[in-house]
Amino acid sequence: MRVPVTGPHGTPIISHYAKLHAHGQHPKAVVEIANICGLMMVEGQMDPFAASSRGLGDMLKVVLDEGIRHVVIGLGGSACNDGGMGMLAALGVQFYDERGHTLFGCGADVLKAASVNWSQVDSRIMECELIIASDVTNPLVGPSGATHVYGPQKGLIPEMMEPLDQAMARYGRMLEVANSRGSTHSHLFSPGSGAAGGLGFALQSIGGRIVPGAEAVADLTGLKSAIRESDWVLTGEGKSDYQTLYGKLPMYVSTLSADFEKPVVLISGSHGEGIASLYSHFAGCFASVNKPTTLGDCLEEAENLLLQCTRNVARLIQASQKMG
Repeated sequence: MRVPVTGPHGTPIISHYAKLHAHGQHPKAVVEIANICGLMMVEGQMDPFAASSRGLGDMLKVVLDEGIRHVVIGLGGSACNDGGMGMLAALGVQFYDERGHTLFGCGADVLKAASVNWSQVDSRIMECELIIASDVTNPLVGPSGATHVYGPQKGLIPEMMEPLDQAMARYGRMLEVANSRGSTHSHLFSPGSGAAGGLGFALQSIGGRIVPGAEAVADLTGLKSAIRESDWVLTGEGKSDYQTLYGKLPMYVSTLSADFEKPVVLISGSHGEGIASLYSHFAGCFASVNKPTTLGDCLEEAENLLLQCTRNVARLIQASQKMG
């Protein structure tokens, strides 16, 4: 379903959601963050202070207008680090700076937020079952939170990490205190609240429930049975580094493989900081990039590079089996 929404930098874009119909059940919507405020949508123009999650709020309002009250939201690959302020603002939550000026809802506005008013929030959102599919377990704030861990890949410079993280903590506490739903449980440090620049936190504040995305997909695809019947397991992702440990898909595959005592190999586009921390979880970690080159060339040659790398891994597996 094609929908006009606010893009990551505040300009109108056309995004989409999937509308699922199951016999005898109410329709469901599946929404993907990456095609609303995704990192790939701002390639070459990354600015976590300008980026906003407002488009997700726009999308949810359209879904609500369609009468849908069950929504699955896939978090990942977002360009924003606004704690979900943009999404909440689009849904009617009002944020103000110290002078009482209304805030749009972007990364920079997290630094300015002084007060919040929940009275105008779209009440229909509270009727929804919001399933938050996320494979990261980072909290909203702190050394392993959204800003410190994922901020750099969104363009955040080192000297702004701590100020933004502190502002995010103030924003989060302010939001929870003002929320009339009155939960005594804080989500600032709950697993997954830091997903998608803090969207996990904001969605939880309106009743969303986080579930492991990898586990959900594994159940749908019969992954456990496939691993049980295999001799070796191959998995992969775009870039592997210390962030892979935070509940990313390869780690879930590694855990399943360990349960069935199957060796698992990780094949990635490239390696980054902390790759050595993955060695205890995989029989081998391989990068498909085979020479100094540009990102553009890597993307253009991705299929061939992956084929070459996987062929080499298969040859090693074959040789190991021959050796007994």
